[in-house]
Amino acid sequence: MENKTCLNCGEPIRGRVDKKFCDDQCRNNYNYHQYADANNLMRRINHTLKKNRNVLESLIPQGEDLGKAPKEKLVREGFNFKYSTHSYATKKGSVYTYCYDYGYLPLEGDWFLIVRVKE
Repeated sequence: MENKTCLNCGEPIRGRVDKKFCDDQCRNNYNYHQYADANNLMRRINHTLKKNRNVLESLIPQGEDLGKAPKEKLVREGFNFKYSTHSYATKKGSVYTYCYDYGYLPLEGDWFLIVRVKE
């Protein structure tokens, strides 16, 4: 008969033949560590996307759908150009980059047009 050990702590397992962990705490700890890195990465990316959206939202005047800001101001507010949710290319060839429902279009001279999607 084969002596099985716990996948988490390495202690011998007693009980059912198909058992992989010595107790619930070891099972939970093992699964947490298996998925922690992937979940932390997604959590950090989602946090950055939300921050980008909030920066774009703050740069549009209240009650308006459009705004304009220099790149320097976006960066100073903490905007990270590396992360976006999607992009949209118009028939004229302009490419808007979005963070959820707020987007931006690069203009001349390091300025950006900031837009909000109408519902």
